[in-house]
Amino acid sequence: MLTRKSKRATPLVMVVDDDQAVRLLARETLENSGFAVRDAETGEQALEEFVAHAPDLVLLDVMLPGVDGFSVCSAIRRTEWGRDTPVLMMTGLDDLESIDCAYEVGATDFITKPINWHILGYRVSYMLRASSALEQLRESRAGLAHAQSLAHIGSWEWDLTTGEIRCSEEVYSICCIDPSHRDGNPILDPVHHQDRAFVQGSIDDAIAQRAPLSFDYRITLDGGERTLHAELVTVLDEEGEAVCLTGTIQDITERKRAEEQIRLLAYYDALTGLPNRRFFQQQLEQALVFANRNDRMLAVLFLDLDRFKLVNDTLGHGVGDRLLQDVADRLLRCVRRSDCLARAEDDCPPSLVSRLGGDEFTIMLSDIEHFQDVAKVARRILDAVSVPYSLEGQEVFVSTSIGISLYPFDATTASDLIRNADGAMYQAKEQGRNGYQIYDESMNAKALERIILESQLHKALKEEEFQVYYQPQVSCRTGEVVGIEALVRWNSKELGVVEPGRFLPLAEEIGLVIQIDQWVMREACRQHKLWIDQGLPPVTIAVNISGQQFLKNELLDMVTAVLERSGLDPGLLELELTEGVLMAHTERTVKTLQALKGMGVRLAIDDFGTGFSSLSYLKRFPLDVLKIDRTFINDITSDPDDAAITLATIEMAHTLKLQVIAEGVETQAQLEFLTRNRCDMYQGYLFSKPMRPEEFPRLFLPPVGDHVVAAPVATDPAATDPAATDPVATDPVATDPVATDPAATDSGC
Repeated sequence: MLTRKSKRATPLVMVVDDDQAVRLLARETLENSGFAVRDAETGEQALEEFVAHAPDLVLLDVMLPGVDGFSVCSAIRRTEWGRDTPVLMMTGLDDLESIDCAYEVGATDFITKPINWHILGYRVSYMLRASSALEQLRESRAGLAHAQSLAHIGSWEWDLTTGEIRCSEEVYSICCIDPSHRDGNPILDPVHHQDRAFVQGSIDDAIAQRAPLSFDYRITLDGGERTLHAELVTVLDEEGEAVCLTGTIQDITERKRAEEQIRLLAYYDALTGLPNRRFFQQQLEQALVFANRNDRMLAVLFLDLDRFKLVNDTLGHGVGDRLLQDVADRLLRCVRRSDCLARAEDDCPPSLVSRLGGDEFTIMLSDIEHFQDVAKVARRILDAVSVPYSLEGQEVFVSTSIGISLYPFDATTASDLIRNADGAMYQAKEQGRNGYQIYDESMNAKALERIILESQLHKALKEEEFQVYYQPQVSCRTGEVVGIEALVRWNSKELGVVEPGRFLPLAEEIGLVIQIDQWVMREACRQHKLWIDQGLPPVTIAVNISGQQFLKNELLDMVTAVLERSGLDPGLLELELTEGVLMAHTERTVKTLQALKGMGVRLAIDDFGTGFSSLSYLKRFPLDVLKIDRTFINDITSDPDDAAITLATIEMAHTLKLQVIAEGVETQAQLEFLTRNRCDMYQGYLFSKPMRPEEFPRLFLPPVGDHVVAAPVATDPAATDPAATDPVATDPVATDPVATDPAATDSGC
């Protein structure tokens, strides 16, 4: 508690002397100087008057009857208001012993008798002025200490020269240090061990940089941890050297707790502990910035529990609240960060589950690779939510309807994504509940197509719906068939003819491409061995290999098994690899290819120039053939750039002792350019489209004229349309000639 002496308009002086003449002269002098005066004749009377009136100054004679002046002064100093009251003692001129004794008992000053009454008023005025300044200082210190106590702020000063640390009482209070035991360092000793290096470093920085510094840190107390806020200022001498560090510490533990509580109330749902609508929208906006900057997909799922109102109405709101809490826990498990969907980098925003209110929840899935990932989560949520709940002895069944919107396809803002997902959720309810619905109808159809296609791919492998077609590779110089490329085709019983460009990427995505590769290699080697046994020339047969074969590390064993089973000479098998496989090579890839080469198997790089071409891997890998992609062949007779690239590629390959095959040759002018520039082989519609195995042997009939033309070059536009000549290329979706060319759409098999 703060106490403060009241201020008088006219200062009161108490004169204590047993000589009446002295009292009268003192009164007259002091009253003329503007002071109020009370007097006392004895020491006992003086103490009573002091307690009753608390004078501002006491003029006290040493020699008094009864209680002497020394005892009176000592007694005054022991009272609450007398500690700082000026006491001017009157002594004899030569009474040095009395003077010493007066100071010992607390006298402020002394005056000798006989008194010079002319200067007494000045003497008293000076002493009162000094007393007033001292009182103000005491009040200021008391007020500061009280303010520090209220604010939990303590001040300290650290002498960098001597190492002495002076602290206010509140510092010891904050740090729970006994003020009577002030050894050690009250600033650093209580610091939490995990923050000690940080605090010491901050102090060093403040001294080195000569600049104010503030920071938060923790201290360890018997009752746990507290959080403090520190403010530091470096004091410099006249030469600019740091001589002192002064600062304050403030206990902000309660403020931190309050801020955390406010944050929880502002951003989290009190019932489930999930983020609320505001926090979800803020996080979604940040995730959209990341997705836009990194060209990523993002999904918002809007969930509403089916018939939740029935649970509330029949079992009560308490059970309904428990149900919402259990649903929240299940949703969190469905999108846990360790899920395979969380493939993003560390700086990617994590997935987020929130409760919008009532029985509505939203989920953000960031860094989506494929829409199938979102569908998997939606199906997992449907399964998880539909598992029965045991609530207060009751088994409760509930389902959910889910709406899905995707960035950037359905919307580009957070509010639009949430709104679109909400609309899709209502559509899911209209379609029977306990399901999910995509906001965009066309996207929903595409997703459904992918699901159906995936299901049919699994079925196609079991029911052997795939076929191998063969396209000849022809010598540019002689016109003879010198090689064959095996190409996979799918004629589904339910979907009809499916283009390779539609099913091969999906097969690679879901891991079926390895099985397709193996089947194509077995069938191609078996068929080629059968042709050779029937008398066809032993030319090379090329089979495409996907990158996943190298990830599985089973390629060498698979090729060995296929060759042994078919009896085909390894020198007649050529494996076509893409640039991506070689660019992402490992030492294991190199060893695998060297082992295959040691067996006699030929190696070719397919679609050269469409990836990140590099001479280094052409030298590093034991390649035999380089295939120029059709995109460079299309315009070699009209585009100087394509012509120059093709010519340079041929020269480079020959320098590296590689044979060159040009893909997609469709005109005689293209063939003449390639022949003129020493391309070794070509394949394309100019000679033949991919053919069924029973049709292929006729290509080995004796040549007519300069080149083999067993498959006549079409001159009528309709004759060159694969849809018109090849039952495989009859997909009504394909309208672009390049897209319907089986050679153009094969990307892996």
